[in-house]
Amino acid sequence: MVQKFNPESAYIHIPFCRGKCNYCSFVSGDYFDKKTGYLYSLLKEIDYYYSDEPLKTLYLGGGTPSCMDLEEIKKIVSKFRLEDNAEVTIEVNPNDVTPEYMNGLFDLGFNRVSMGAQSFDDNILKLIGRRHTSSEIYSAVENTRNAGFKNISLDLIYGLPTQTLKGFEHDLTEVINLDVEHISLYGLKIDEGCYFYKNPPTNLPDDDVQADMYIMAGELTGKNGYEHYEVSNYSKSGYNSKHNSNYWECKEYYGFGLAAHGYVDGVRYSNTSSIDEYLNSPVDREFGKFLTEKEKLEERIFLGLRLAKGINIDEINTDFNIDFRTKYKDVLNKYLKTGHLEETKIGYKLSDNPKTNGFLLSNVILADFMEDS
Repeated sequence: MVQKFNPESAYIHIPFCRGKCNYCSFVSGDYFDKKTGYLYSLLKEIDYYYSDEPLKTLYLGGGTPSCMDLEEIKKIVSKFRLEDNAEVTIEVNPNDVTPEYMNGLFDLGFNRVSMGAQSFDDNILKLIGRRHTSSEIYSAVENTRNAGFKNISLDLIYGLPTQTLKGFEHDLTEVINLDVEHISLYGLKIDEGCYFYKNPPTNLPDDDVQADMYIMAGELTGKNGYEHYEVSNYSKSGYNSKHNSNYWECKEYYGFGLAAHGYVDGVRYSNTSSIDEYLNSPVDREFGKFLTEKEKLEERIFLGLRLAKGINIDEINTDFNIDFRTKYKDVLNKYLKTGHLEETKIGYKLSDNPKTNGFLLSNVILADFMEDS
């Protein structure tokens, strides 16, 4: 039986956005006329489900949490009991970051900021529908530092319209020069529900160029003191995202708010993605499912191999009463032979070798593991 974890983390979804980016398929929008009602429903949901456990991480994501004023955010944060060294993160948009706002967030107990930069090319920012300019990224980081934050994460996207390898290298160099503690790099995904899905851009870099961007990012960040600790994430020593690591390590967590997902008492659940349904009945789950042992095993492999350290097969063997090497002999042999998978002292990990980079084939490799589960 897999060890049971009590929730030590909570994610809060703030769905408000002043403008939806062209690549965004998240549940968010211009719901500002419903903001008061949403806050009331959100607090009601938290009161109903949260059992006052001391939390190690709290994360406000969206949407754009920085669209909320400080008093609204205070009402949310005050609902939770946090450990003394808890990681408390909020996502912000650069042009929401004023000195007064960041000072207020710091005073409320936030100690980590995740900022969506996406690019430092103003033309690309316009193409993808961002509300800010490159100059606002610099001032936002400065304002955040001056407020006292010592843990800043910046997001970039690669594979954007008109973007070149050299252009992405410039973006990443700018982030590194800002000396932030954490960097998240995401390949452009065009999912159903976003503007680009109905209006596909024709000037995207091809798959080979995107692969070169990813490999270059690993080399450049590594030379500048960042650890590539997860498929899309890089950090200075001691600054891995504790909240996201909770997901990747298959631990339990609360999810509150519109379209939020959670994992509590062995049940994976999700809330409705309809703002009106959520306002009317915030404590009703849209979906909930007890995970089978097979599903838990698949998640342990799928999420564990996202991490640079890979998976610990002794722990998996104990928790699931299997012999990992025997059960997955064929897929292990296949990708060890090609070099996309590597054996470690504790198990296996995806290779970060530029010529046989397992992260670039992670979806294919993980699908093979799932077939053998």
